[in-house]
Amino acid sequence: MRRFENHGVLITGAGRGIGEAVARRLAAEGARVLVTDVDGERASRAAESIDGAASLVCDVGDRASVDAAVAYAVERFGSLDVLVNNAYSCSPDAPLFEDEPDDHWARDLDLTLTGAFRCARAALPHLVASGRGAIVSIGSVNGEQDFGNHAYSAAKAGLASLTRTLSGHAAPRGVRVNLVAPGTIHTETWRGREANLERAAPHYPAGRVGLPDDVASAVAFLASSDAGWITGVTLPVDGGILTANVGLRDALAAPPVSAER
Repeated sequence: MRRFENHGVLITGAGRGIGEAVARRLAAEGARVLVTDVDGERASRAAESIDGAASLVCDVGDRASVDAAVAYAVERFGSLDVLVNNAYSCSPDAPLFEDEPDDHWARDLDLTLTGAFRCARAALPHLVASGRGAIVSIGSVNGEQDFGNHAYSAAKAGLASLTRTLSGHAAPRGVRVNLVAPGTIHTETWRGREANLERAAPHYPAGRVGLPDDVASAVAFLASSDAGWITGVTLPVDGGILTANVGLRDALAAPPVSAER
């Protein structure tokens, strides 16, 4: 199946993890992919391993960098048909909320939310011109429920809201805008913390944490013509974590302890 034959695609934060998996999946279906990342070496390594992909440094925190990446994609591919907003920042929480530093909050919102805004703003005229444009952003279950990380979660919730408002604006112009909200995904960011993933897995109704390819499959669907009448939605790709609290369910279902007499 080659749903993206001759599609020009730009993916941010695609040097590794979910972004790289998305790039690999769309390229396998015929897309011409621009792998962008703030780390140029990382982007280059990823692109070299993907047939027909190109790479470019792109800092979503800088408008000029974003505009240049979009212009490069259009020039190289002849059109821009799909934008995947994947770049983000996730700062650790301070032990007490009142100790949260301003710079952590500002960085997470700027790169995760405003970065996606910058990319969509630059890409939208070209997506309209393509006649089959689609934007898919990578959100998070953190934007839907409390899993920690105040600033990151607020940014992801904002990204879901932007998806809804932008979809209403873009739909009459022929561009669909959707969001994938992953649960815990086993990427390089968890290196050295694999024990955390093992502890998390039983809390997922599906019995495991996710893989980058799980998210890539959902992105490929939403970006493709198979989702041609879908816009403005948040699609959880979360192993059921938003639908069930396994730990609480099991605790409530446990047999009562007999009282000694």
